[in-house]
Amino acid sequence: MSVVVFGALAVVAGEDASWQAKIRKDHPRMFFNAETWPAIKAQALSDGYTRERLNALLKAVDAYPADPVCSGYEPVTTPPSTPIPGVKEFGEQAARCALAWRFTGKPEYLDKARKMLVVSVAAYRQAYANRRAVNWYSTSRILALCAYDWIFEALTPDQRREIIVPLLEHVAEIQPGPGKPAIIRRNTGGPKTGFYSVPSLLWYAGLAAHGDGFCDDLARSQLEKGYALNREMLDFRAASSGDDGALVSGVSGYSMGAYPWAHFNFFHTYLSATGENIAMRYPELALFPNWIWWTWIPNARDPQRPLQFGWGDDQHDGNLLTVDRLYQHMTQTMFFFKEVDLDAARLAASLRDLAPNRDLAGGWPHYPFILALDNDVVPFTREELAACTLKARHFESTGQFFLRSGWEPDSTYCLFTAGAKSFGHKHLDENNFVIYKHDFLALDSGSRGIETDTNLRYYYAQTVAHNCILIHKPGEKTPSYWGPLSKAPEAQVGHGGQIGGAAQVCAFSTGSLLTYIAADAAPVYRDKSTEVVRQFVHVQPDFFVVYDRVNATDAAYKKEWLLHTQNEPVITNKLLRTDCGKGRLFCQTLLPENAVLTKVGGPGREFWASGKNWELDPVFVKQAEARAAKRGTGPYFGNWRLEVSPSAPRVDDRFLHVLTATDTSREKPVAARLIRDDTRDGVVLTVPGYKIKDRDGTLTVAIVFNRTGEIGGEARYTFKDADGSEISSGRFAFENIVTPQAGVFPSTH
Repeated sequence: MSVVVFGALAVVAGEDASWQAKIRKDHPRMFFNAETWPAIKAQALSDGYTRERLNALLKAVDAYPADPVCSGYEPVTTPPSTPIPGVKEFGEQAARCALAWRFTGKPEYLDKARKMLVVSVAAYRQAYANRRAVNWYSTSRILALCAYDWIFEALTPDQRREIIVPLLEHVAEIQPGPGKPAIIRRNTGGPKTGFYSVPSLLWYAGLAAHGDGFCDDLARSQLEKGYALNREMLDFRAASSGDDGALVSGVSGYSMGAYPWAHFNFFHTYLSATGENIAMRYPELALFPNWIWWTWIPNARDPQRPLQFGWGDDQHDGNLLTVDRLYQHMTQTMFFFKEVDLDAARLAASLRDLAPNRDLAGGWPHYPFILALDNDVVPFTREELAACTLKARHFESTGQFFLRSGWEPDSTYCLFTAGAKSFGHKHLDENNFVIYKHDFLALDSGSRGIETDTNLRYYYAQTVAHNCILIHKPGEKTPSYWGPLSKAPEAQVGHGGQIGGAAQVCAFSTGSLLTYIAADAAPVYRDKSTEVVRQFVHVQPDFFVVYDRVNATDAAYKKEWLLHTQNEPVITNKLLRTDCGKGRLFCQTLLPENAVLTKVGGPGREFWASGKNWELDPVFVKQAEARAAKRGTGPYFGNWRLEVSPSAPRVDDRFLHVLTATDTSREKPVAARLIRDDTRDGVVLTVPGYKIKDRDGTLTVAIVFNRTGEIGGEARYTFKDADGSEISSGRFAFENIVTPQAGVFPSTH
């Protein structure tokens, strides 16, 4: 038995086991039951959406073979990290056939479902015998268990035994544990992951066979282990969401892809089996739409294909937000949580209205018939959402700070990363920032690719690929990450980056004009530094001031300040200008004095680190470029970077940069003047033509930072009209307070 399972059992040790007594004795009991099925069937047989889905289901089932044959379970010899094709089995098709039989009563559908289950179970067992995984995902095997449950009443005892006993034996044998064989590409992820792994099968296997007299001891064991794992998963996800809404990982391809299915599937099956809506115990999960809203960048080119920041293991092909399953996930959120958090449910309804499709299935054929399309949740209008005055939102578990000037295609967007508590698919990128204005101006570089090249492990996930600080220590090793291994000598040599862990978030506050963040990333550089403080200021709408206090434990450890761009920048003195699409970014280097600015990139040096260019797979690049040509944007691999270094080695250095995000019509950056005194460094920004509440004038902002000692500083601003008369002024103190936020529309303190 795996450590994961033992740990989960410990969590619920001593818990009242009355939940088992609530499980109904009859079948079906998974996703629907004898009481709920008649209404589901009646709705499907009526006109409308569900009838259309039923017709499509029946058409698909009619085309399935009467005598199915599985394949693809032969032994494989690929390296463990390389994806392999899944076994060609019929778990999902069996579920469709089972539904078709329940809707129509036609015996040929029942016969297809039974035969598909028999051959699929045999294929599962053979794949295990050949030491290869059936599939990275548990979806098809969960559906096979559902299909068995849905046709249970029409099977003879011998037919039931023929399916369920070897199916549960497969679920048992495929679990990880001491003394068990290695299985190529077996997903053993526990409850702190997406939980579509082989341990996720335990609950569904135990529930399908519970109390039926065929393998009761095994079923009970799997049911209890599966229940414990799911409760641990829900506890972890609730803690991850907190009062913000992040779901385990800050990577949209995961959190908006397969991750939600794990808790929604458990919610549904627990409800159908026991009659209890256990989702009510986890109101934190209602807030997931809030994270989606803040990571969503409206796409002017194609409103149905919103953008995101390319964070962590997200693909940098087009930096597209994963919205293929948005309609289903938001409908699920409304289904379970509209009585718990109406604002969250309304936001879910608003985002659902923006989904590019109306697909409720997403690979789960029963959901279109279970999820009610008609509900009384009234979405927020687009105007209501756009009118939100909050300019920044902190998601504590993922360490993500989303900053924006509005929620329109031409607004300015920024993502700052620091202080993560959950590290699922997160890179070594503490204190990183990404800026979007009309296009991606300061971005994360490299790409995940198709997991066949070494860019993933040795560049894309490393600090060098992000807008961070490098501290080069001779002889340092490359931090570990997942992905294909390289035997090249350069693979053993680190490139000045972070080693692992999280920065300490020192401050966060936001208002109508300014947002301030401060974090010390020294812990993630380990023995290379005692201070890597970044203070990050967003001046609405388009200006960013970045101040870095960087210490090296040895003056010989070279420091570099990085800024990644898609296209080649133009550098004149200490000013960088770079364009991407309709967007333009200016970066002014004010400190260190006599700084050395170096461009790195271009053909053969796009992903340069540790003395080597970590090339992307040409097959992937060709595919990505073809997709980009159709979109008219991307791919966003970040072909260039700016490196800013001190002119001479020192233990302590200060970096001060001002960034202006704008469009290509602007020829100059914001006017920025360096100011310094005995204890502080800073800058004065002067912005003519600034507008506040329909009044035009000149905004002047003086921003200063403590050079040493306590992290802090302040911003003082004045707004004057054309004749020089002061309209407003104020002070924004950089205090070491992390402003709490909660809910969809939090008030700031």
